[in-house]
Parts: sequence; structure tokens; C-alpha cells
Amino acid sequence: MSPSPTWRPWLPTLLAALVCAACAGPVADGAPAAPLQRVQHLVVIYAENHSFDNLYGLFPGADGIAQATALQKTQLDHDGKPLPELIVWGKDGKPDAAFPRLPNGPFRIDAPPVNRRLDELVPSPIHAFWHNQEQINGGANNLFAAMSTVGGWTMGYYDGSRFKLWQWAKDYTLADRFFMGAFGGSFLNHQYLVCACAPRFADAPASMRVRLDANGKLEKQPDSPSATVGAVKVVSRGGGQVTPDGYAVNTSQPAYQPSGVPPAEGGAPELADPQGQRGDVPVPPQTSRTIGDTLSARGVSWAWYAGGWDAALADGRQPPAAKRKVIYAGGEGSPMFQPHHQPFNYFLRYAPGTAERAAHLKDGEQLLRDAAAGTLPAVSFYKPAGRYTQHPSYTDVKSGDEHIAGVLEKLRASPQWKDMLVVVTYDENGGYWDHVAPPSGPGFGDRFGPGTRVPTLLIGPGVKRGHVDHTPYDTTSILKFITERWALEPLPGVRAKAGDLSAALQ
Repeated sequence: MSPSPTWRPWLPTLLAALVCAACAGPVADGAPAAPLQRVQHLVVIYAENHSFDNLYGLFPGADGIAQATALQKTQLDHDGKPLPELIVWGKDGKPDAAFPRLPNGPFRIDAPPVNRRLDELVPSPIHAFWHNQEQINGGANNLFAAMSTVGGWTMGYYDGSRFKLWQWAKDYTLADRFFMGAFGGSFLNHQYLVCACAPRFADAPASMRVRLDANGKLEKQPDSPSATVGAVKVVSRGGGQVTPDGYAVNTSQPAYQPSGVPPAEGGAPELADPQGQRGDVPVPPQTSRTIGDTLSARGVSWAWYAGGWDAALADGRQPPAAKRKVIYAGGEGSPMFQPHHQPFNYFLRYAPGTAERAAHLKDGEQLLRDAAAGTLPAVSFYKPAGRYTQHPSYTDVKSGDEHIAGVLEKLRASPQWKDMLVVVTYDENGGYWDHVAPPSGPGFGDRFGPGTRVPTLLIGPGVKRGHVDHTPYDTTSILKFITERWALEPLPGVRAKAGDLSAALQ
């Protein structure tokens, strides 16, 4: 039969496109562009404590160490004078004889004269809220050594080409303008990953509140030495856990187990002792909106998978006098679970016994089972156990590199790979130097961040291949991507000028 006069040869193609768009997921007014819509499954892998220059400073085509200026590379003392040399401080704040004295500037950790192996434990620079701001020094990035507990070690970097993740970066996209969402350490940056907010702790005890000087910087102890003699000493415990106006910004513990604060003697085993122990009072349960809340409101499936979660739940419920073998513990076989790396466990909505907790907070091994079965939710967050996060001092860079690369291989073998985007990023810089100034000003900078640049890999079949993405991003860019892709209610803390990751997509 001859086609009717109204037949158009392009009509089947148009209808097919409309059907495809309809099956891609929820779309509202201002629907996301096609590259975002093609992503049906997002997996965020959150590693630990390395700056971009520390791991990828030698990556071809990236803004690396070769682009650093003399001003950025030359570290100053507290008086603004160049340090005559770099000295690595030991735990006693004095020169560590295990490390040579070095010229003032970046140096290779895995080359002479330092010669540290990739499977070797190395010092962990302090990575805290006010320390990070002083180190950045208005974008000059030249006070890292002076404001560190390990001095010149902050200037070390690796030849990252020896890592398995380097090859993944070469094959897909490496973002070289991705900044940690908040100044400082892991605790606050995990909060920024899920809510772009700092936890409220209005009733924090005086012992947890920061002491600042007249210039708004950390108050130094009277015997704090010059940067040429020893490590900086500050008055505030832990660098000051809570701001003067009641925001928790440095490592603080959740009110629910697993927590760094054990249960009270005779108290509910699933709760941390509300009176605190060893100087730490748990942060009160939080009620701010999270990305989990906005995903659930739209009926979009999601989960937070944490390595060692099930074991840590059992470990955390022990009486306070019991020896914990999973939470923070070292030694052979321990996952070295870190409770302050579990942001949803700080929120009332995900309290023990709730349906939301059971539905969304899962053990890391479940991620691998779900990937193999093709049953991953639309949005997955994966936090490796501490042993595999690459965090200096309690694990090495090689173990985490191999673990994360292994997870990527399993994701690539998943039936869901065809429409998957994987973001491998780091919570924060671990106190390591980086030469690029964080973004500032309206729409990007605020009192909480962003902080120092961190590595970020974007991986998947829809990602640009062999690409270096120079778009300015921060941790809240992940939330922006999720919000735009699934047409969610925006979270107020997401920064207006941060990219949404779409520039890395084909």
C-alpha cells in the first residue's frame, strides 16, 4: 500500500526518540540535556586525603606541577619569609631523622632522596578547617609547610603513572579543576557530599569550640615554634571542632552507632553516649535536607554503601569497656572503619530502627553483589573501608589504588555499565600542597569553602575518552548533577557557579 500524503520518513525516528526520552527517568520543566539523561546509574566512589598535585601533578595535559609559579612553590614561614629548607617534623614536632632535609619546593615521595615505596605508610599532614584556610593564604598556597604538623612533607608528590587509576584517567576523563567542597578534613567534606552543609552543634561544650585570635586565625600556643624550628602548635583541641556560632567543622562523632563515642554504660547500645567520652560529645542528630531526601521525594532509588559497615555496627554496639577491633583499629584484618566518614549516620531520618536506614545504608560488599546482578539503584555512593581509602598514616596508596581499580573492573562488567557514570573523587587534600587557588567570590566561594583541589576521574561509556576537563567543579557539583539529572528539588548549599559534570560527557 502506498504511504499516505501525510507520511514523513523522519517520523519513526522522532517517535523512537520520544519513547527513549520517556523511559530515561523523571523529567520535569527545564529537563536535563540529553547527555545527562543518558546516565541511568551514577556511582560515586569517595577516596581519601590527596591533593591533585600529590597524585596527578605529572599527568599529561593537566594543570600540574610544571605550571606552578615560583610564588606557589616557595613555602614561607609565619613571618612571610621563604623557608631555607623543608624539614619533616615527627610526632614530637621536631625534625624526623627518617627523612632528609630538602630544598624549598615540591619533591617526589617515590624517588631519591626520599625513596618511599607505594606500599609503605607515610606521614599524615594535619587536614583541618582553619589550618587549610591559612595554608591557602589567599590563593598563594605558600603556607602549607608552616601550618602543618609534618612541615615540609606537605610538599611531596608521586609519579602517579605507576597507579592503576592513572590508566583509567588516561582512558576516560580527568578533571583538573575539581575542589574539595569545604575547607579542612574528611568529616565536613563528607557532609558536603550529601547535603552541601555544615552540621549544627549549637550546644557544643567549650572544650570543642575553636579559639581564634584577633585576625580570625587559629590562636597559637605560647611555645609554638617558628616554621624553621618545629611544628606549629595551636590552642584548640583538634584544630577547633566547632565554630563560635555553632557549626561542627572538624572531626566530630555521630550520635548513632557506629560512632567513635561508645554507648553509655547501661545505655542503649545503638546510641553513642550523649555525655561523650574522652572529651568528645556526639553531634546532635541533624535535620537538614540531604540528597537522599530529595531523591526519595522523587521516587529515585539510591544507597550509601560503606566498606565494613556491618562489622562496624556490631563493633559499635559493644559496652564502653570493650576493646573495639573494627572502629579505628589497626592491625591485620581490620577494615579500620572510620565513623566520621558515614554522613547519613548523622541524620535523624536515618536513625537506628528506621525504615530509611534499612533501605539506604548498606555494607560495601552489597555494592559488588548488586553490580554483578544488575540491581544497583539509580544513585550509589561507595565509601571504601579505611584500609582501602589511600589515607596516609593508617594505609598506603597502593592498596587503595588496587582496590578502587578492582571495583571499577566489576562495575564495567555489570549489566548496568552501558548507561553508567562513575565518579572517583577524594574527600579532601589530606593537608598536601596544591598550586591552584580555589575559586572564590559570589556563586562559588563562601565561609565553608571550597578548599584545595583534589583528583576526580569521570568514567563510563558516555564519558569523553582521553580527555582532561578544565571546568571548575567542587564536591557540590556531584549534587548538582544528581539534582539536574533526576529533576530534584535543589539543595541550598550547592554553589551556583560550580559545574554540573556535563562537560565531561560525550
